[in-house]
Amino acid sequence: MSEAAAQRAATTYDRVLLKISGEALMGSLAYGLHPPTVARIAQEVKTVHDMGVEIAMVIGGGNIFRGLSGSAQGMERTTADYMGMLATVMNALAMQSALEGLGIHTRVISAIPMDQVCEPYIRRRAVRHLEKKRVCIFAAGTGNPYFTTDTAATLRAAEMSCEAIFKGTKVDGVYDMDPKKFPEAKRYDRVSYDEVLLQNLGVMDASAIALARDNRMPIVVFSLDEPGGFRGILAGQGTYTIVHA
Repeated sequence: MSEAAAQRAATTYDRVLLKISGEALMGSLAYGLHPPTVARIAQEVKTVHDMGVEIAMVIGGGNIFRGLSGSAQGMERTTADYMGMLATVMNALAMQSALEGLGIHTRVISAIPMDQVCEPYIRRRAVRHLEKKRVCIFAAGTGNPYFTTDTAATLRAAEMSCEAIFKGTKVDGVYDMDPKKFPEAKRYDRVSYDEVLLQNLGVMDASAIALARDNRMPIVVFSLDEPGGFRGILAGQGTYTIVHA
C-alpha cells in the first residue's frame, strides 16, 4: 500500500467542516491578519486535504469587526452584523490565497453576492466543488443579521452532508471552566448537546448547538495551536472533546 493510500485508510471522516474564529488569524497582533499564522493554518488544512478528506471551512470575522460588539457601542445591530459578514469575506480571501499558494484548489462562496471576488452560494455547486476535492470556504455567514458564524458553520455542514464539525480553539477540548484561569478545570472527552446547553459550556452559541443536535452532527473541539492536531484527530489520535447526542 502506498503512503497516500495508507493515510487515506486511516482517515476517520470523509467530509468535514472546519470552523475557526477570526481571532485565530491574528497571531500575536491585536487585530487584523497575521500572514504567518494564516500560512500555518493553511498548512494544517493541507495535511488533511492530502489525506483525501473533503474540507469545507467557515471563518469568523472578529479579528476585523464583530457585529455584536459594534451594536453594543450604539451602532444599529443589522448594519453592524452586515459589517461583520463582510469581515468574514476578507478572512476567507486571505485563507484562499494561502491555500492556493500551497497548490490546493479553493473556492470562496459568499452568502452575500459579490461576483467580482467570490462565488454566490449555490448548494449543488458547492457540493460538486467538494466532490472535486476543492476546499470550500463559506463566507458572509448565513447572509442574515442576528446569526453567528457558529450557526452558519452548522447550517453549511448540514447542507453539505459533512460528517462532523471540527472547531479549532485555543484549548484542547471542552472544559467545565476556563482552564487558563482555573488549573483545576475538568476537560470532557465526550459531552452531550444537552449538557453543553444546560451547563452553558460555550462550545458554540445555543442556536448552533440546537441545530447540530437536530441533525445529529458531532462537533469535535480541539486546539488549533497544536501542530498536526487537525490531521491527528482525523487519523484517530490526539486530544479533543466530541459533542454528540
